[in-house]
Amino acid sequence: MEDVLALVEARLRTALGDPDARAAVTFLGTDRIEVLRFMDRDGDGDIVRYATLGMSAHPMTDPTAALADPVKGPRAELVLSVRGGLADTDKVLRPLAVLAASPQVEGVVVAPGASLDVGDPLWPSAPFSSVLVAEPGGLVEDLELDAPMDPVRFLPLLPMTSNEAAWKRVHGAQELQERWLTHGTDLRDPLRRSVTLD
Repeated sequence: MEDVLALVEARLRTALGDPDARAAVTFLGTDRIEVLRFMDRDGDGDIVRYATLGMSAHPMTDPTAALADPVKGPRAELVLSVRGGLADTDKVLRPLAVLAASPQVEGVVVAPGASLDVGDPLWPSAPFSSVLVAEPGGLVEDLELDAPMDPVRFLPLLPMTSNEAAWKRVHGAQELQERWLTHGTDLRDPLRRSVTLD
């Protein structure tokens, strides 16, 4: 497990640079989940990226499976990118750790297109309590592990308002993402409003 997490952290550092902060959360009956914070400058200011470390220590298991395979199965970590300085987004550390622990706690398999909800704002006054899991591979490349282990995928999280989450349940993830694209929605804006859904 430690070997996998060391490789995962090395991949995150290669893609995002050195983290400037990290926090650890342990839930009863689960392994420790860390959340690393990375700062990135782009033309529009600071982008803060939060990445989980610990979710990929074990493969995710289909909740209908009779027996959990300790080696084979999908592995993932979560990555959230937001514009810095607009909200107290560092408070997202615990909600992110909760989401990263959900495969161990609830026996869910987190995959692209899924909705994850923490039930409370992701950070103080955030208009989001849920996220859409996006396709991996853009920001951090998959990390190949020795066979027969599956690669670790770094899944981007896109915050959704409650209206967007409800609309996505009816119309699907692809339709919501197309709507965001059509309206030029800045998904990294921690204060953004819901996209037009009529």
